[in-house]
Amino acid sequence: MELIGELGAIPLVGIGFATRCVANMVITPRIHKVEYLMPALRWLSLAAFVVVILHFFATGSVWLMALATVLFNLCFGPIVPLSDAMANYYSRIKMIDYGRTRLWGSISFIVGSTVVGYLAAEFGSDMILYTAAVGMLCAVFFALRTINPMPETSQTGSVHRPKLGEMLRDSSVIKFLVLVALIQGSHAAYYGFSAIYWKEVGHAEDIIGYLWSLGVVAEVAVFALSKRLFTGWSLRTLFVVASVGVVIRWALTASTTALFGLVFIQLLHGVTFGIAHIAAIQYIQHSEVNKMVALQALYNAIPLGAVIALLTALSGWGYESWGANVFWAMAVMGIAALFIRVEPSRAQCSAINVETQN
Repeated sequence: MELIGELGAIPLVGIGFATRCVANMVITPRIHKVEYLMPALRWLSLAAFVVVILHFFATGSVWLMALATVLFNLCFGPIVPLSDAMANYYSRIKMIDYGRTRLWGSISFIVGSTVVGYLAAEFGSDMILYTAAVGMLCAVFFALRTINPMPETSQTGSVHRPKLGEMLRDSSVIKFLVLVALIQGSHAAYYGFSAIYWKEVGHAEDIIGYLWSLGVVAEVAVFALSKRLFTGWSLRTLFVVASVGVVIRWALTASTTALFGLVFIQLLHGVTFGIAHIAAIQYIQHSEVNKMVALQALYNAIPLGAVIALLTALSGWGYESWGANVFWAMAVMGIAALFIRVEPSRAQCSAINVETQN
């Protein structure tokens, strides 16, 4: 069985990102009560597993593969923000440390990428579908586990479903989305062209692979130590540190290709992505209970979805025209982010929740 060729896969990736963005704008915000989170995750995980199986019957046709891609991303797209919403809920009631919980997502990414790469290299590209099916089946089993206590809306909490249009007219929400879009969107050129750039200047592919892994390791370290490092920091401070990190990281990327410099640049991934993500999650946690899932959906759909996709395309044109100077444009985005001030809506909340210690 042969998978769709590389050229045919390119538009399918775009279709997948577009569908995921739409799903997070339309489907995810409808799950506004925390009681709905686990049932939704169970049904979506099961549906995503079924659609992965359908991919085995669609590999001979681009149109069938496109349909399967759309269906999968309609199911899988909401799973990520809903899972984060679950973590937000338990972090908000101080049952878990969000940073230490989130780091397992980064570790799973490293392990999953390594395993899939090895299996695909040894046994062919069909292993991508097999591992995807196994992964979704595991997700179904984990989702079926009984959680104690189950998420429950407090009696004093508002439970009406917020309208997305009204939220997008809220100046605080708009500033939050623009701020995070500037910080996270600044990674577009890095995600798309850093490996190409470093290879062109003579760095070996294995060195480039190690550099990418180093960035993820830095991200994991920040998540693991977030409670210890950032206790008492205001949300404004976290966003300022992330914005300054953006300016420094992309200015250095445009200025140097020395290996020592690249190591430092990759370590800054813990600042430009890790701290920015923690700050974004804390903003969401400090919102009204019934708005948390909708904000999580907007965060995944717009800054992490549509904006990065658009800027990646623009970075392609910029890289062809300016080469490494495109990273200066990413640095400017960090400067712009410094002028946007976002604070949590609930008063007197520190950026990192800390459990009371006896």
